[in-house]
Parts: sequence; C-alpha cells; structure tokens
Amino acid sequence: MPLVPVAGKFNLATLRRIVSAALWAGILAGLLLTAVQRVQIVPILFKAEVYEEQAAEVASARLAEASHKAANHAHASAGHEQEHEQAAAESEHHHDADAWKPENGWERTFYTAVSNVSLAVGFALLLGAAICFRGGVSGWRSGLLWGLAGYAVFFVAPSLGLPPDVPGTEAARLQDRQLWWLMTVLATGAGLSLLIFSRSGVGRIAGGVLLVVPHLIGAPQPHIHSSTAPLELAHAFIYATILANAVFWLAMGGLMGLFYKKMA
Repeated sequence: MPLVPVAGKFNLATLRRIVSAALWAGILAGLLLTAVQRVQIVPILFKAEVYEEQAAEVASARLAEASHKAANHAHASAGHEQEHEQAAAESEHHHDADAWKPENGWERTFYTAVSNVSLAVGFALLLGAAICFRGGVSGWRSGLLWGLAGYAVFFVAPSLGLPPDVPGTEAARLQDRQLWWLMTVLATGAGLSLLIFSRSGVGRIAGGVLLVVPHLIGAPQPHIHSSTAPLELAHAFIYATILANAVFWLAMGGLMGLFYKKMA
C-alpha cells in the first residue's frame, strides 16, 4: 500500500512499515558489508597505508634536511626565528600525529561496522521511499531489482568518473568531488526512472540524456595523478570495492523487499 494522504493525514502505518523494514535491512546489509570488507578490502588498505606511511616518512626527512641546510646559511637572528617556526611546526605535526584514531583490529572493525550500518539504514530509507512511491514490492526477488538500481545509481555511475582510491592517492578538491557525485547520483536516478517507467519516447530519450550528462561534464581530477601505492594494489582495491558494493546493494534490496512484504 503506497504512502498517500488519507483524510488529510499521511498513512502512519505504512510509514512505520517502511522505517521498520529499512532498519532491519540496513542493519543486516551493513554488517554483511563489514564482513566482506574485512575479508576483501581491509588487507589491501593495510598494504596501501604502509606505502603511504613510508612516503610520508621520506617527505618528512627531506623537509627536515632542507630546513637544516637553510638554517646553516641563514643569519643568526633569522636562523633563530626559523628554528622557532620549525619547532612550532614540529609541535603541530606531533599534535596531528597523536590525534585519536581507532586501532587496527577489532576496534577499527567495530567503528567501521557502526559507520556501515548507519549508512546502510540511510540508503534503505531512500530505497524504501522509492519502493513506496512506485506502489511497493512483491518480495525479495523484486527487491533485488531495486537493489541493483541503487547499486547503479549510488556506486557504478559515480565510480565511472571517480573510481575508488587507495590511501595515498592524489585527488581533486573534496568539495568539487562531492558536488559532482551528488549531481551524478541525481541525474542517474532520474534518468533510470525515465528509462524504466516512462511510457513516452521523449521521456526515455530524456532519461538517456540524463545518464550521460554528468560524464560529458566530467568528474573533477587532480592536477597531477599520483599514488604512493603500486598500480596493481590500486586495481585490486577497485575490484574488491566493486564486489563489496554489489553484495551490499543486492543484499539490501532483497532484504528490503523481504521485510517490506512480511510487515504488510
């Protein structure tokens, strides 16, 4: 039963049904994603972080050597001022290095699971709203199709321009990437809706145009493409992320369809 106004009020029973189904689907899909990440992605991240830390150590050593040479050739007073500034910079660096972050192992896994479940519940609510708008689903099989659509909208389309990056990869400005990601998601979602549900040729043509517009504009790219991790590791990370997200979205779609029907 779709969520429609009833006697001037929204059908709260249907709203509770969507929220309940989204909570269960989000929790289970988020935990499944965490398990897949633990097996497929986390080992790659650990290796990439080693390369990133080694590159940071080399850069820090070079900076310290350059500062030392500059100090030896500077005037005494200027050298004193530079030492003061260097000490302040080192203090700030140590402060950043000492900033809290979860330890590798179960602590990091726990916080990853919390993040994944929270994200999954949010996505499940969006999926539930779309399902409800179209009149509901008949079960987990039709839910898989909705999950496949979510996978295409929220992962595949944005990844064509902004593929997943391992730690230590140069990237464009975060704000630009976020804006392009949002534009791509909205355009892809609207385009797929028109292609699948529109009954007119014009509507389907408009849907196809919306699908390609973000990629014609192009995703923001860094001035110089570089990474501290080897190319093979970066490719392995992309393949693992593709698999993990496919499992996540298909599971969430199937679970959403299952719970939506059971809670009718």
